[in-house]
Amino acid sequence: MALTLADLSENDLLPRLWEHLPTRGPDVLVGPGDDAAVVDSPGAVVVTTDTMVRGADWLDEWSTGWEVGAKAVAQNLADVTAMGGRCTSMVLTLVADAHTPVAWVEELAVGVGERAREAGVAVTGGDLSSAPAGTRMVSITALGSLDGPPVLRSGARAGDQLAVSGPLGRSAAGLALLQAGRTQAEPGTAAAECLEHHRAPRVDPGAGQLAAAAGATAMLDVSDGLGRDGARLATASGVALLLDREALGGDVRRAWEALGPQADGAAWEAVLTGGEEHCLLASFPASARLPRGWRAIGICVRATDAGAPVSLDGRAVDGGWDHFRRG
Repeated sequence: MALTLADLSENDLLPRLWEHLPTRGPDVLVGPGDDAAVVDSPGAVVVTTDTMVRGADWLDEWSTGWEVGAKAVAQNLADVTAMGGRCTSMVLTLVADAHTPVAWVEELAVGVGERAREAGVAVTGGDLSSAPAGTRMVSITALGSLDGPPVLRSGARAGDQLAVSGPLGRSAAGLALLQAGRTQAEPGTAAAECLEHHRAPRVDPGAGQLAAAAGATAMLDVSDGLGRDGARLATASGVALLLDREALGGDVRRAWEALGPQADGAAWEAVLTGGEEHCLLASFPASARLPRGWRAIGICVRATDAGAPVSLDGRAVDGGWDHFRRG
């Protein structure tokens, strides 16, 4: 019979988790073992948190514990780097039903540990709590440091170029495949790439620092879709964003390859409104040279010169992920 959390005390469980997590780093003065960790913070501190709930943010039929842990790390890394910061440490919280398999919890810790280690981030503590039957929640709070002023959503100006730090549409295409019952795909194919990115997205932890150094005027993480997050940046900055169809063509083709024939509309929807991509969207002065890994996808104009915060070919781009309202 599989071991569950009900079979272990908290003192029994914690060593099983810590062995998978990187608990030390150059910014960590006191790691796990006391009431709180102590991290070095000579200047401003970036703080963010994200929570994932089973049934709302993942399904066990689609995602392993490892993938849930990897995604939780990605969400937080993206938010820290979107401010132009460097993630320095994280704390992990698990709220779970006592019948949760210990093997799943250890998989979660391995996923968190591997992705945190790749990013050079220490996991310095966290919390465990029991929950009613069927409940499982994972939360990470991340801390980061800044080399200069934070890059906010509100700094874009008319005439700025608009750019992203990676592909768009992969997570939404992966979700569409899972919803259609396609949980596996041939390695190396677009479908496999999209499934992997939806389940366990990868984030470049240095993308935001590179953008800040290159003069980014505004920036955010594309977590709720290009249309919805772009509108947030546009509204905060008092500008409008005009997207370039040709610049997005490669993203649409890749989503189309994953989704199959007759998927042109769905491919565009994945690119324009798909959430959980976790690349960055930023504006740069027109004369700025975009940093490594970044590419232009449009321009910023005066809000009065456009009919919507975000548009493509004169049509408003809206919709995206919302935790409480769909569409």
